[in-house]
Amino acid sequence: MGSTTQHPSLCRLCHAACPVVVDIEDGVVLRVRGNRESPAYHGYCCSRGQAAPEHIRNPDRLLHSMKRQPDGSYRPIAIDQAMDEIAGRLSAIIDEHGANSLAAYFGTYSAPYPGANILGGGWVTMLGSQMIFSSGTIDQPGKDIANAMLGRWRAGPHAFDESDVWMTCGGNPIVTHVGGIPSPNPARRLKQQLDAGMQLIVIDPRRCETAARAHIHLQARPGEDASLLAAMLHVIIEEGLYDRAFVDEYVEGLERLRREVEPFTTAFAAARADVPEPQIAEAARVFAAARRGLAVGGTGANMSGHSTLVEYLLLCLNTICGRFVREGESVANPGVLQPRAIPRAQAVGPRPYEKLGVKLSARGLEESACGLPTAALADQILHPGPERVRALFSMGGNPAAAWPDQKRAAAALESLELCVQVDIKMSATAKMADYVIAPKVSFEVPGFSYALESLESFSVLWGMAEPFGMYAPALVDPPAGSDLIEEWEFFYGLAQRMGVPLFTARMPSLTATDREGAEPQAVDMKVKPTTEQLFELLVHGSRISLEEVKRHPNGALFPESIRALPREVAAAERLCVGNAAMLAELAEVFEEAPIALAENREYPFQLVCRRQQNVYNSSLRDIEQLARRNGNFNPAFMQPDDLRELALEAGDAVEIRSAHGSIPAVVEPDATLRRGLVSMAHAFGGAPGEKSDFRQEGSNTSVLVSVEDGYDRISGIPRMSAIPVNVRLLLE
Repeated sequence: MGSTTQHPSLCRLCHAACPVVVDIEDGVVLRVRGNRESPAYHGYCCSRGQAAPEHIRNPDRLLHSMKRQPDGSYRPIAIDQAMDEIAGRLSAIIDEHGANSLAAYFGTYSAPYPGANILGGGWVTMLGSQMIFSSGTIDQPGKDIANAMLGRWRAGPHAFDESDVWMTCGGNPIVTHVGGIPSPNPARRLKQQLDAGMQLIVIDPRRCETAARAHIHLQARPGEDASLLAAMLHVIIEEGLYDRAFVDEYVEGLERLRREVEPFTTAFAAARADVPEPQIAEAARVFAAARRGLAVGGTGANMSGHSTLVEYLLLCLNTICGRFVREGESVANPGVLQPRAIPRAQAVGPRPYEKLGVKLSARGLEESACGLPTAALADQILHPGPERVRALFSMGGNPAAAWPDQKRAAAALESLELCVQVDIKMSATAKMADYVIAPKVSFEVPGFSYALESLESFSVLWGMAEPFGMYAPALVDPPAGSDLIEEWEFFYGLAQRMGVPLFTARMPSLTATDREGAEPQAVDMKVKPTTEQLFELLVHGSRISLEEVKRHPNGALFPESIRALPREVAAAERLCVGNAAMLAELAEVFEEAPIALAENREYPFQLVCRRQQNVYNSSLRDIEQLARRNGNFNPAFMQPDDLRELALEAGDAVEIRSAHGSIPAVVEPDATLRRGLVSMAHAFGGAPGEKSDFRQEGSNTSVLVSVEDGYDRISGIPRMSAIPVNVRLLLE
């Protein structure tokens, strides 16, 4: 046995990129813990990150890529041979059916490996396909669309660490690491701000970990977020609590917004959302009275119907209250591995947000500001016409477990002429793929904080809150005898074989502070670069060089005082709080019947989504260290009084049925829920059509979802939470 050595590194088990210390002995990772030398994270590392050794050594981990055989079994295939065969088969499909017969899907696990996203997406684009999809459009697609409708403030919004009020709607950032509270050590940051006097407002049907710390918790019926937000806007406008000077100079549409929120009295919203009427007015007044702060939406609010409308109303709250960095004020993150910020205190008006390119075959959906709608991809694969998708490449995701309407998704995956899944194990999707590409993971590859910092391009509320940068070299070799590849190398190898060039380019910022531009960099297609060389291309034009970041093995803060510049003389654009489409939808909300309530005899409960601390969507639930603590299935949590009324006890098996399907589940009590709810995590269960034990693997709530039910007309996201269901004892 050799001696144990300690090495600083970055966790790769979610987007948060927590700095860690890794104990290694004889080339084996023994232990992972938070790095107390980190100036931004202060030793934080969640239970998932601490389980990284088991993730790497998982006995089910694929050490060789796999190819599906005619009888449905899988056999190992050398990675070079796999790339040869895949390139040949894909070329034939494109030659016969056109470039858009190829689609790519990038899931949440692609974030920690940014080279794969950029080169993979670039490879698809250079082949001529426009069919690029992501998990973002089945999570929080309303953000980008709403931002396009409203416009953008070039200096960015108020930072969390400088705010005296914060409101989160349908999110639990302490657990999810997203939703406004900065990802680095969110619980610590929230406590610091609360101790400093910040007021926290939470809208959530569950008294979740974040709501438990709130000064005001609106424990509303699911799906009524739009009514509550409209009522808050009603109070703020009618009582004159908004920032008049800011609105007069930079905002248009206030009078139309005033008219459309007028029917949404606190009494109306209280009846719809079943919360105390005075609490709604108090939340509105506390939010408006604060000097700095923000209102943000989470997954729950986006998945419960009216996704874009909810995000737009949140932006309207922020806008009329003037929650943006003003001239002369500092910007929290001038950029580290991103280009230098050039903030300017002025508005950029609305931009096109729908009908931006590809028109899909299902439900009239098209490309929008959030990209192509993943909820329509299964239909595009099953479509009988010539525009059908015939080849799918999936990286960092698990479509068979994560896409809404699992039966439809499974039928689509089975019908593909070529399905390629990049995966660490034989996941639900891998079991339906023609090729499964086995990647290197975690400490086997270099990493850097670019991934989290670049999430600013999706939403400023997901980016790095302060100028922290870190690089981590590879620490261990892949397992002996394995044949693994980095994801970016896989796409690079396909591009070489198919004769297309690749470039690196930073995504344009949609919601955040303006930054200096950086020209796309060409990737050498003759001599394959190293991962470090690829990193250098990715951060070309960054404020701090990668070489400088590497000098700080524990990561470092790279502060620079950058203040918002004055508005340009000729600038006249305004932020729009009177978008016609959104306010027409708000009028529909006023007239529509509430989603299933207790008086609905057939479906008296509502299924709502939740996150479990021991998993990351469909991943990590088979790691023993995490399963010991929380189990490796997804219980159906219910309020104890509801369980008693149904004569159910903890551990009972039940059938949960919606209008679209049914699943078995195990009930457990949760006193933090309001009555009438069933709360379950998504993306569990075995492969579609595969017999599995729901007490061991859980059940997939996507079976209860239809992509045609309550879908957003722009993003296509269906109702994936607040689903009417009934619950009955299951006789096993």
